[in-house]
Amino acid sequence: MRPELIVPGPRWARAATDVVAVIGVLSLALAFWWGAVVVALFALVLLGLTVPRVAGLPGSFQAVGGAMLVFAAWAATLGWYEAVPALDLLVHAAVNGQLAVLLVVLLLRAGALPAGASRTGTVLVTVGLGALLGVVWEAGEWFGHSVLDDGIVVGYDDTMGDLLAGIVGAGVGSVLLARHRGGGDV
Repeated sequence: MRPELIVPGPRWARAATDVVAVIGVLSLALAFWWGAVVVALFALVLLGLTVPRVAGLPGSFQAVGGAMLVFAAWAATLGWYEAVPALDLLVHAAVNGQLAVLLVVLLLRAGALPAGASRTGTVLVTVGLGALLGVVWEAGEWFGHSVLDDGIVVGYDDTMGDLLAGIVGAGVGSVLLARHRGGGDV
C-alpha cells in the first residue's frame, strides 16, 4: 500500500476505517438496485471517504466521519428520515459538523488559513464554512427534488431546520477543533 494511504492512528482506528471503506464500496454496488439518484448519493459518500484518507487525517476521525456518511446515505435510501423525523436533524448536525471540521483542517494544511489562528478565529471560520456547506447541501436537495426525483423531501420547514442543525453541528465541531488545536482566546 502506498505510504500516503496508510491510516494514521491506533490499530483499531485503522481497522475501523478500512471496514467503513469496504462498506462504502459495497454500498455503491448495492445502490444500482435503487437507481441513478442513489448511485450518485453513494458516489458522494465514497468521495467523503476518500478525501480524509488521502489527506492522512487521523483514523478515528476517518472511521467515525465515514460511518456517519454511510449511515446518512442509507437512512435516505431506506426512508428512515420519514420514519424518524428527528433523525434528519441529527444527521445534518453530525455530518455538517464533521464536513466543516474536515474543510478547515484541509485549508489549514494547504496554508490557506493561518496556522496560528486563535480559538475564536477557528470557531468563526469553522461555523462560517459549516453554514456555507449547509446551504450547498440544501441547494443539492432542492436540485435533486426539482430535477431528479420529487421523492426527495424539501420544503421551507425542512430546509430551515436542516440549515440550523448544520450550523449547530458546525459550532460543536468548531469548539472541538479549537480545543484540539489549542492556543488563543475562547
